[in-house]
Amino acid sequence: MRSAAAPPSPVRRTSPSVTFAVLTLGVAAFTLLQSLVIPVMTTIQHDLGTSQSGVTWVLTAYLLSASVATPILGRLGDLAGKERVFVATLIALAVGSLLSALAPNLAVMIVARVIQGLGGGVLPLAFGIIRDEYPAHRVTGAVGSLASLSAVGGGLGLVLAGPIVDVLSYRWLFWIPMVMTAGAAVAAHLLVPASPVRSPGKISWPPALLLSAWLVCLLLALSQASSWGWGSVPVIGLIVAALVLAGLWILAETRAATPLIDMRMMRRRPVWTANLVALLLGVAMYAVFGFLPQLLQTPVEAGYGFGAGITVSGLMMAPQCIVQLPTGILSGNLSARYGGKWFTVAGCAVTMLSMLMFAFAHDTTWQILIGCALFGFGMGWVFSAMSGLIVQGVPQEQTGVASGMNANIRTIGGAIGSAVMASVVTAHAGPTGFPEESGYTVGFAMLTGALVLATLAGLLIPDLKPGVRSVTTVRTTSTIGPVDTGKPVATPELALVPGGTLVGDERD
Repeated sequence: MRSAAAPPSPVRRTSPSVTFAVLTLGVAAFTLLQSLVIPVMTTIQHDLGTSQSGVTWVLTAYLLSASVATPILGRLGDLAGKERVFVATLIALAVGSLLSALAPNLAVMIVARVIQGLGGGVLPLAFGIIRDEYPAHRVTGAVGSLASLSAVGGGLGLVLAGPIVDVLSYRWLFWIPMVMTAGAAVAAHLLVPASPVRSPGKISWPPALLLSAWLVCLLLALSQASSWGWGSVPVIGLIVAALVLAGLWILAETRAATPLIDMRMMRRRPVWTANLVALLLGVAMYAVFGFLPQLLQTPVEAGYGFGAGITVSGLMMAPQCIVQLPTGILSGNLSARYGGKWFTVAGCAVTMLSMLMFAFAHDTTWQILIGCALFGFGMGWVFSAMSGLIVQGVPQEQTGVASGMNANIRTIGGAIGSAVMASVVTAHAGPTGFPEESGYTVGFAMLTGALVLATLAGLLIPDLKPGVRSVTTVRTTSTIGPVDTGKPVATPELALVPGGTLVGDERD
């Protein structure tokens, strides 16, 4: 008598906590690389023997590369397996960091920064892996915590840059992330499980190329507007080209058999309202990262400023990081329980108060410390809450591409805010050669206006409780074999992530 075949043993999967630790290491390296170089642009300029306009390409090249690569890598992760693409992205980030640390000239540094820009894919891929690996009731809190950590990394880079350069050299701003990223790549290969959920189809390359083209045109125009002039032929021509190409991209996406970005997804109210808030938050956040250190480093002889060095100015901004991390974790947990709409609105409102202080109350150290604490509190609150807001808005198989596109929307907002802030500040140049104080006052007041709009946009977000979910029936492919559940599958978060950093020209 033949014995019945034994059932296949279940595939053992890594503990979600171990997976989260690996993802955190990779995301931390990427987010640090976004902001570590901002305070030391002048140092890099002198070491590489380039001009002020030339060194801005160290940031611009990174921004453009990340913007193009992020949604495409997110889609590749949905198709080929998030953990595979996550490891490949970390390897690219490590290689780019190594080249940056060894770069003998500006050309090599720019190539290295383009390679580093591929690291933008770690964020949407990490959120997708969490959605695959965590129990449903823990997803919102885990994504909120990782979103908060990624936001803290941007501010932490400003704090750490000075001490690292003082003790070592600016080259270590790349060596340290390289070691972190290489370690994360090895750990991810060994510990992160294979994706149990795959999206059918393939990448539609015409929409991908059109998406890349309009993003490059738009972000190049915004990043160079302060030096080329807003009314210059190149800037106007690039903006017009971006608009035309964006229209063609939308048309191509709607006609594609397997679109890169599902336009129906983008039209869902939880998604477009969250993206609008992300755009406006990006306007304020990256402008603060770029220009608050400049204000603090302005010599007191200019009539304002603190004459702070890189290290001291970073320490003055430290309350942002100290407050943001615990606030973000608390917000993520509360949003998972009560819903995130009103936490988002409150976070935008608190961040608006910090902009008011930066605009009109920046004369003493305690005012800067309180303003930075409010900034960190508001950003931490809204970043984590946002991830729970649209858990209903995106089907599980679209996690990577959706969060990648959201990152780009934030990046576009950062490019707009930084370019406008640069134009306003440099337009108010004083006889000392430094911008007049009124330039910063007007600039931060404009950022306050952006956050007023973000607060109002938050009110448009549907007030959905965590237990009320949009669902979609999908056919999933697991590493064990094809599974057609035929059951509704809860859709994941579209967490807000920093996709890139852009600032205006640094002064000598």
